[in-house]
Amino acid sequence: MLRYALPALLLASVLPSHAQSPAEVPLIERARIFGNPSKTGGKLSPDGKWLSWIAPRDGVLNVWVAPANDLAKARPLTAEKTRPLRNSFWSPDSRHVLFIQDKGGDENFLLYGVEVASGKQTNYTPFEKTRVQVLHISGKIKDRILVGINNRDPRWHDVYSLELASGKLTLVLQNEGYGGFLADDQLKLRIAEKPRADGGTSYFRVSDGKIDATPLAEVGLDDSQTTAPAAFTADGATLYWIDSRNRDTAALVAQDVASGKTTVLAEDGRSDIGNGLFDPRTGRAQAYSVEYLKHEYIPLSNDLKADLEFLRTHTKGKFTITSRTEADDKWLVAVDPVTAPASTWLYERKAKKLTQLYVSRPELEGAPLAAMHAQEIKARDGLTLVSYLTLPKSVDPGGSGKAAKPAPLVLLVHGGPWARDSFGYNGYHQWLANRGYAVLSVNYRGSTGFGKNFISAADLQWGRKMHDDLLDAVDWAVKRGVTSADKVAIMGGSYGGYAALAGVAFTPTTFACGVDIVGPSNLFTLLQTIPPYWEAGKQQFYKRMGDPTTDEGKALLKERSPLNYAANIQRPLLIGQGANDPRVNVRESEQIVDAMAARNIPVTYVVFPDEGHGFARPVNNIAFNAVTENFLAKCLGGRAEAIGGALKASTAQVKHGAEFAPGVAEALR
Repeated sequence: MLRYALPALLLASVLPSHAQSPAEVPLIERARIFGNPSKTGGKLSPDGKWLSWIAPRDGVLNVWVAPANDLAKARPLTAEKTRPLRNSFWSPDSRHVLFIQDKGGDENFLLYGVEVASGKQTNYTPFEKTRVQVLHISGKIKDRILVGINNRDPRWHDVYSLELASGKLTLVLQNEGYGGFLADDQLKLRIAEKPRADGGTSYFRVSDGKIDATPLAEVGLDDSQTTAPAAFTADGATLYWIDSRNRDTAALVAQDVASGKTTVLAEDGRSDIGNGLFDPRTGRAQAYSVEYLKHEYIPLSNDLKADLEFLRTHTKGKFTITSRTEADDKWLVAVDPVTAPASTWLYERKAKKLTQLYVSRPELEGAPLAAMHAQEIKARDGLTLVSYLTLPKSVDPGGSGKAAKPAPLVLLVHGGPWARDSFGYNGYHQWLANRGYAVLSVNYRGSTGFGKNFISAADLQWGRKMHDDLLDAVDWAVKRGVTSADKVAIMGGSYGGYAALAGVAFTPTTFACGVDIVGPSNLFTLLQTIPPYWEAGKQQFYKRMGDPTTDEGKALLKERSPLNYAANIQRPLLIGQGANDPRVNVRESEQIVDAMAARNIPVTYVVFPDEGHGFARPVNNIAFNAVTENFLAKCLGGRAEAIGGALKASTAQVKHGAEFAPGVAEALR
């Protein structure tokens, strides 16, 4: 969907007798927060012999590998020169590390593999204008995986078997209108999903490569975001579902394939069941995660109960299990203390032993990081909005969550909108709090994780009730003494960028200024230019946003588009855009900049020609944030690190309004 990634046990501290002034809190250089991590994305190979991670090589994030018992022998496996690698994963035979990469943010992701022994790199999908999907990796079949490739018809992914050693692709199924597939551990397709005209989904059995004519299950629009088959057990006898049918929040359900009988394994009235922990050998569910205010694991049996309890009591912060060996004797565990940089640990199950492998951002050790506080905020119609507040140390030096005096506030709105904010270290929260701002992130209606009714409450409510939720959260912050009504900025990416545009256009005196990152300004043109491979979700967009094929839908989309209210904008606006964005076309930003410029309304517009939906290259992210913090300092009165050479080090093009953002014109000279 329209998703933009912005990139805990709190230690007690003694509260000073007086609040620190902003000048007394050391300034954290933005490069320490938004530059390359030292190490990230650690993965154990299935056989447990290797550890891979992502780290800089000549200043660009690449894949590294080392024997799991001797990290001193680490070596780089890839040699990307410009665009960072952001994720990687192991082949089932532990012989290759795989990764996907696009060009300049166009999201035409191709699949690559690197042989660990030789370092030989192979492009497994050497096609143009193609976006690959990894459909299934089995622990039972080691030499091949299933992938989806849309080079025949950009709307639909045909299913191929990929031999990892040779790179040979063999067609398994030509896709004529199915949105996705689920396979078992024998790499046999078992379920096909097809979009319905009402925005729901039909699920069909697949046998011997043939799709049944009659659906196995039907899901309507209301359940479409919260119900889907998740996985088969290794023997293929049990199918797990994340399932909200006949309930609000999604439960973990086991279905006996032979009889069709279903059993609810876990449910939580507050939030949807999240990811499960499945036995690497049998595929059976052992535990599940749930996240309401914070993330937690809950065991389903005694299999992992002692392990989860050990990790809970021996880690200082939120822990996440990120990797497990095939023998399940070793795990990788990421630990997030929020007020210290995240670290990754090796957990040896038999010995109950934890060993720290690395800290992702050691340059932040000892930095004045601020505590995050989970909040429940009531919307005007009674919905509960799970939100996260970070206060600057200048008004809350002890991390109590209570402001000694009001601070300027940045309302930081997540993208999606079908996504959510979570508790944990957040670079944007830390950066803005360090500059002297309170930061509030709100899971407005439509956010995922809180049940289907919460999602459906946002249907056809872009710029209306969804925006009201943000306004209600600001009112909450003002009434609590967190901020004052005249010192609030709105900022976000993707849907959050739309929210920023809506904020300054629909409620032109509510916010002191706005920062829009890759946000749509015209919902009609947005839906006209969505990528072809989103065909399966198109009807759901129409039902939840407004249908551009009907007169009523066109009228609604026009009414909810900030572009059509550009004349109302009174407050300063900063816009950042990737020129190659396939989700929110560059015209979305250009249209509103042109409309404001024609009316002599101040707007600063920064474009990155080598970026897409967000800024992947750290030099570009740092450059835009350099402009942002100086823009916010003028608007809200916080402090800022000088732009310096940040713009020159990036590909930033200031297309309009350099004179409206402090320091930009000078930095360009």
